[in-house]
Amino acid sequence: MPAATSDYPLGERAGAAFLWQYPALAMVTTLEDCLPANLRGPSTRITPIADGLSGARVYAVEAEGRSFVLKIATPDEDTADWARAVHLQRLAAEAGIAPTVVHVDEARRAFVSAFVVDQSFLRHYLDPSTHEAALTELGQLIRRIHALPVPASAVAIDRRQVLRQVWAELRTDCALPDFVGAAIERVLAEAPPPSDRAQVLGHNDVNPSNIVYDGEAILMLDWAVAGPADPFYDLAAISVFLRMDEDTCLRLLSAYDGKTATAIPARLSYTRRLVAAFAGTVQLCIARRLNHPGASGTETLAATLSFAEFVEKLLAGEVKFGTPDGQWAFGLALLKESLEL
Repeated sequence: MPAATSDYPLGERAGAAFLWQYPALAMVTTLEDCLPANLRGPSTRITPIADGLSGARVYAVEAEGRSFVLKIATPDEDTADWARAVHLQRLAAEAGIAPTVVHVDEARRAFVSAFVVDQSFLRHYLDPSTHEAALTELGQLIRRIHALPVPASAVAIDRRQVLRQVWAELRTDCALPDFVGAAIERVLAEAPPPSDRAQVLGHNDVNPSNIVYDGEAILMLDWAVAGPADPFYDLAAISVFLRMDEDTCLRLLSAYDGKTATAIPARLSYTRRLVAAFAGTVQLCIARRLNHPGASGTETLAATLSFAEFVEKLLAGEVKFGTPDGQWAFGLALLKESLEL
C-alpha cells in the first residue's frame, strides 16, 4: 500500500530523528501506522496541528472524506496516566461532552478521535444575542463533567504544593518582577476556605482553547490532566480565563447548581486567585524553557498588561502563544490578575 501523504514521513531522515526523540514509537514506520486499517490509504493526509504547545504530537487526519485528530503520547507521559485520559475521554464522549474516540493503539500510545468543526465557542460566548445561552451551557457542561465517575487509580493533585515547587525553581532560575512573588506568596499564605462540596472528577484544564462549539453544543477537549478535584477548580479556571465579573460568576454557578446563586462562596473566590497565580507561574516557566531571558529589572505592576489588555493584543495578533515573549506576557498578566481578584 502506498504511504499516506504526511508532513512527517517517518521512513526518511526526519522520521528517524522523530523516532529517536520518541522511543516508544520505535515500531512506527509512518504516522499512518497509528491509524485503524480503514483510514489508511493513498489519499490519507496527516498534518501537524500547530495550535498550542503540544502541536508536535497532535495531527489532523483526512481520510475517506472525513476528518479526525491523531494524538500520540509524549515520551515522558506515564502510560497509566495516558490510558486513564483515553478512558475518561471515552466516558465523556459517551456522555456527549467530548469528541468520539474512534481508535486506540495501546502499543504506540496513540488514539484517534473525531474532528469537531469549531464554530468558535468564544464567539458564541461573546455575542450578546447568545451570551446567556452559552454561559448556561458552560455551567451545565462542567456539571456533567463532574458527574462522571472518578477512576479508582486517579490521584488528586495538590496545586498549592505544585505551585510551591514550581515557584521555588523559578525564583532561582531568573530575575522576576517583584509583583510575581507578591502574587504567589499571597496565595500560598492564605488558608484555603473550607469547602462543603465533595471531590468530583475535574477536567482540570478548562480554558477556551479546550472548548469547542459545533453549532449546537459545546464539547471539552484534552483530558490529559483530568482527575479528582475540588468542584470549584474548573469553575474558577474558566471564570478567570473568560474574565468573568462577579455577576457573571454568579450566573455560571447558578447554571452549574441548577438554582439561583446569591453569593460567591469564599472557596470559589480563593480558587480564582489560586488558578490565576498557578497558571501564570506555569506560563513563566514555559517562557524560560523557550529561552526568555527573564525580567530586565524595569518591569512594574502598573506597566504590566492587565489580563484583559493581554487578551486584546492576542486577538489582534500583537502577541502570540508559543513564543518566549508571548508566554512571558501571558504569565505576568495572569499573576497581575491574581493580585486583583
